Amino acid sequence: MTRRGLPLLSTALALLVWGVLVVPLLPPAPGVRTVANLLAVAVLVAATRLSRAELGLTRDRAGAGLRWGGVVLGAVGAGYLVALLVPSLHELLDDAAGTDTTAELLLRVLVFIPLGTVLAEELAFRGVLLGLARRVLPTPWAVVATSVVFGLWHLATARTPDAAVSDPLPAALAVLGVVVATTAAGVLFALLRVRSGSLLAPVAAHLATNVLGLVAVAVAVRTGS
Repeated sequence: MTRRGLPLLSTALALLVWGVLVVPLLPPAPGVRTVANLLAVAVLVAATRLSRAELGLTRDRAGAGLRWGGVVLGAVGAGYLVALLVPSLHELLDDAAGTDTTAELLLRVLVFIPLGTVLAEELAFRGVLLGLARRVLPTPWAVVATSVVFGLWHLATARTPDAAVSDPLPAALAVLGVVVATTAAGVLFALLRVRSGSLLAPVAAHLATNVLGLVAVAVAVRTGS
């Protein structure tokens, strides 16, 4: 690793330490992790000092970002709608999140997920990390490398005890499945960022997969599906 690559390596390691080791130790009180993630990514953005173009935050590409993100949002929304309308697909929406109260659901949908998950992760991974990676790697390799880090970031979530008990697969395979799935999602989000030139595209796609999925689960549970 040359000196030019040190910012990329150190940032990737810092993100993994934060996501895998630090965040799980934070108090579980509502909003704590959202605030912590936003503060951490603000420090990251300030420390790396990337340009607005490298972060995908230029005004001239905002329209393209919204168009590409809107396409994904519409496709994901249509998929969840089909899952709600077809009885045989209702089991795909089975999730403990459907037991949230209305107030808890609204907080997650309107605050915690958009800010603490989507905004924080997209700024960190498709903004800062991808921006640093594209300085020293060809774009395809930058997409792959940052997506792998994004997948590993979800190790803490993947290895929760409840998931290990409820999943019939061995715990190690269950964890691997989550990492592979989130790495694949990272590739999609990164490609949207590269193709559109705007961070708004992966933000919209990330919102679609997380928020619409949660809403679909809640609707399925509340309608007795």
